[in-house]
Amino acid sequence: MERLKLSHDWLNEILPAGLPYPSSTLISGPGGSGKPLIGFAFVYDWLKAGGNVIFIPLQYPKTEIIKVTLKQLYNLNVEEYKGQITYIQFNPDLDTYKKINDDTIEANLLKPDVWDKAVDEAEDILNKKTDLGTLVFGSALNLLLFSPTYKSLSLNKFEKVIREDKTKTYMFSVSTSAFGEEIEKWEKLADNLMFAHMEKPMNLYLKIVKMENQENISKEIQIPMSKEMLESIKEEAENTRQRQIPKLSKI
Repeated sequence: MERLKLSHDWLNEILPAGLPYPSSTLISGPGGSGKPLIGFAFVYDWLKAGGNVIFIPLQYPKTEIIKVTLKQLYNLNVEEYKGQITYIQFNPDLDTYKKINDDTIEANLLKPDVWDKAVDEAEDILNKKTDLGTLVFGSALNLLLFSPTYKSLSLNKFEKVIREDKTKTYMFSVSTSAFGEEIEKWEKLADNLMFAHMEKPMNLYLKIVKMENQENISKEIQIPMSKEMLESIKEEAENTRQRQIPKLSKI
């Protein structure tokens, strides 16, 4: 198994050997605890190393949030990586999926077969073949579980993806504020598992619970992120709950 070299000091402190790939990684923790911001650090190194990324930000209504956050946090300009990045935006009102511009697809990701087709379409858009391959970074995956109709299908779908699919490297962030027992199944199946949590006044902590082929993982670190950035992500998480959950609960 290969490993991605990491460039941020705080990640190297707990993952000195890097991130193994292809693999599945779950960043788990309470809602609003900054999990996507942690995932963006891995995205930064993946892109810098020449890999492709498919963003699936279930909680963000616009891809612009990803672009701005990567710039603010890691000084990464996504415009410099055209051909290496595509986006899939969650739209439960669609029957299947549609391409809305050169690098973005809208899709009803509640349907497992639509997820597969949208990811395949997004990968086809990418114009660079690399040794690293493609990183699929999906945030707020737990939102799919709020649909009574599709909950079981989503649970089974991502159990299979996390456990079996090595055609790509997967990194998912999930909130444990709801469906904790169900998400625990994903945690057990993931190759790599990280826990994030926030402590007062506004401090973000990360712990590696398990990592493929790495032993003696127990250290917890504080992540050097500004109070303003953490407050912003917490506010976005609350906005998502108010906007998305009531609608998904009726599907």
